[in-house]
Amino acid sequence: MNADAGGQGVAARSREGSPVACDFVPSALGTREHWDAVYERELRTFQEYGDTGEIWFGEESMNRLIRWMQKQKIPLDASVLDIGTGNGVFLVELVKHGFSNITGIDYSPSAIKLSASILEKEGLSNINLKVEDFLSLSTKLSGFHVCVDKGTFDAISLNPDNAVEKRKQYVMSLSRVLEVKGFFLITSCNWTKAELLDVFSEGFEFFEELPTPKFSFGGRSGNTVAALVFQKKETFLDKVS
Repeated sequence: MNADAGGQGVAARSREGSPVACDFVPSALGTREHWDAVYERELRTFQEYGDTGEIWFGEESMNRLIRWMQKQKIPLDASVLDIGTGNGVFLVELVKHGFSNITGIDYSPSAIKLSASILEKEGLSNINLKVEDFLSLSTKLSGFHVCVDKGTFDAISLNPDNAVEKRKQYVMSLSRVLEVKGFFLITSCNWTKAELLDVFSEGFEFFEELPTPKFSFGGRSGNTVAALVFQKKETFLDKVS
């Protein structure tokens, strides 16, 4: 469900109250049906023309994450999970930079088929791909050193069916799959830094903000995208397990 199909994720919402209280206007962009249709179309396009599709946030967003991983000296064999891998292009970039223990999940079967086709074209066969709904994991995904989200949490936030609960479930699933002291890298065009800090305050601590493009308007400046790194805290249950 990685929103690699263009920068459609920006949503109108109420800014009243706290960051947790404000909510998004529901959108088809938050539904599985939408992304199934997107990736069925992109799969046909790839099969006919070899076009891998768009990369939400652009290639620089991938390079930004990989530069950070290199700066932090993340081991090349560290387990990395791409949440909502979409067309899998980020997986390809990770392999090109030497990372070897990579898993990509998406709840759209067509997205996984597209990813598999692109990986096959690139001659890559050592990447794990799974059809998985991150909010309702059916397999025992756990112990990841790095989890990456580039647009998936944005899409979940637009779901017409109780998006607030789905965001809570996302945080619970993230806590389940990420190892203690593991890193979570999130890129969002819907959430500000302050709001993301609030959403992921339970069980995670803010580690670093990554530089993103800025804009200026009316004498004020800001970021069009938020890119943050969190680290999973050790809980009481982790200590006794």
